[in-house]
Amino acid sequence: MSPKSHIFSMFGSSPIRPMQQHMDKVQACVVELIPFFEAALAGDWEKAREVQRSIAALEGVADEMKRQLRLSLPSGLMMAMSRVDLLETLTMQDRIANKAKDIAGLMLGRRMSFPADTGPVMFDFVKRCIDATAQAQTAINELDELVETGFRGREVQLVESMILKLDEIEADTDEIEIDVRQKIFALERGLPAVDVMFIYQIIDWIGDLADLAQQVGGRLEIMLAR
Repeated sequence: MSPKSHIFSMFGSSPIRPMQQHMDKVQACVVELIPFFEAALAGDWEKAREVQRSIAALEGVADEMKRQLRLSLPSGLMMAMSRVDLLETLTMQDRIANKAKDIAGLMLGRRMSFPADTGPVMFDFVKRCIDATAQAQTAINELDELVETGFRGREVQLVESMILKLDEIEADTDEIEIDVRQKIFALERGLPAVDVMFIYQIIDWIGDLADLAQQVGGRLEIMLAR
């Protein structure tokens, strides 16, 4: 069966459900960072490797779903939203899963540890960024309702409120990131320079999860405006 016939046999002629299914898989991938960080912060690298493999597998499934949807999306399929908007949103969703895979891969590969005083705030940072991706998922799950209502009425207001909440969560992650960086900065003189470099890299990538989630929300805002 061709990718096009496969994806449409599963979800019908509309790309909305596949978009939502893709975001569901992306979120399942990202959520695995919680047990991964629990294991990593505890120094349990056997468990961390097990979770990293799960993250990689989920990212692979999400990547295949993205590929099939791209191949299966005819031009001019829906008048309510443009093909470009859908593809851009799909790409941003997929980058979230990619980033989760990158985080777990780098930390596992280097068996990265963090100064003891920074572990709790790092974990809070991860969880709040996952809150952002979950909020993006919630908004994406309203796409079918938006289409049914012709992007009008109370459904638009509901999605706008969801996007506003997403922006608030992303702002929270920025504040936590500042706190994390300040704690690392205060300790970095006593840490190997290479370790410090990779710690900051991981901090950047964790923050990217929330930034990418916000970009998904931003793309939805564009759809609403049109």
